[in-house]
Amino acid sequence: MKDLSRAEISRIIEMAWEDRTPFDAIEFQFDLSEEDVIALMRQEMKHSSFKMWRKRVSGRKTKHRKRRKDSVKRFTAPN
Repeated sequence: MKDLSRAEISRIIEMAWEDRTPFDAIEFQFDLSEEDVIALMRQEMKHSSFKMWRKRVSGRKTKHRKRRKDSVKRFTAPN
């Protein structure tokens, strides 16, 4: 995993908790795969908080672009 500032780590955690922010958006902005985000969350969070987050995002359609409906166009930045 690449070196990240505390501000970047904080923003990634914030984005990971947001229901409608897909992992693709984090990868686009920070070049971190879903697995990298999971590892970062595991490292930065208390164990109980990490377990709660994993339970929350596992299988959530809005966190995985492939599971989203084609009509959902959020995070389709023009650049």
